[in-house]
Amino acid sequence: MVIAKPYHRIRKSNLRASPNVRNADGQDTNEAPPIQVGAGEETMNARSPWSEERAAAVIAANRHLRGALLPMLHALQEEFGCIDEEAIPLLARELNLSRADVHGVVSFYHEFRRSRPGRHTIKVCRAEACQSMNADGLIDHIRRRLKVDFHETTADDAFSLEPVFCLGNCALAPAVMVDETLHGRVSPARFDAIAASTLATEAAR
Repeated sequence: MVIAKPYHRIRKSNLRASPNVRNADGQDTNEAPPIQVGAGEETMNARSPWSEERAAAVIAANRHLRGALLPMLHALQEEFGCIDEEAIPLLARELNLSRADVHGVVSFYHEFRRSRPGRHTIKVCRAEACQSMNADGLIDHIRRRLKVDFHETTADDAFSLEPVFCLGNCALAPAVMVDETLHGRVSPARFDAIAASTLATEAAR
C-alpha cells in the first residue's frame, strides 16, 4: 500500500515533446531542448516564512484525513519548504503522538526536508537508463560544480540538489529537472549552461 506521495509529481499531459535542436547550419544536434512542465507556473521555490499560527491552520485542515500525519507533513512542507523543528510538537499534540513518533516518520521518508530548499531545485535521475548514459559522471560533475551533495543546498541558497529515480525521459538520458523544466541528454557542459541560464533568468526578473 502506498502511503506517501511520489517523490516528484509530473503529469504526462503537461509534457510537451520537442524536436532536436538545430544549429546555425540547420543540422540536428545531440542536445534535446527542455520540456516544459506546467507552463506558466512559478519556477522558483516560493515558500512562506515559518509561522506557528499558519502551521496550526495547515495541520487543522488535514485533521480529518485518514492517516493524517503524512498528509499534514506534506502540506507543511508545501507551505514552508521543509518540516520545521517547531512543527514537531504541534503535530504530536494534535495527533496525540510522542515527539519521537513524529520524528521517526519525518526521518524515515527522505522526501521530507528538515531545512528550507534553495531558490531552485535540481533533480538528477539515477534510474538505469540514465546510469547507462553516464549519469554517475554527470552527478560527480554537478557535485563538484555546486560544491554540495544530494539533499544539500549551495552556500548562496541558489540550488538544492536531489536524486530522483526516473523522470520519465529515458529516451533522452541522462535527464535532469530544474524546478519544473525537464532537460534531456544533459552533459556536464550542458548542465553548466542550464545552471547559468537559470540564474540569469532569475536576475532578470
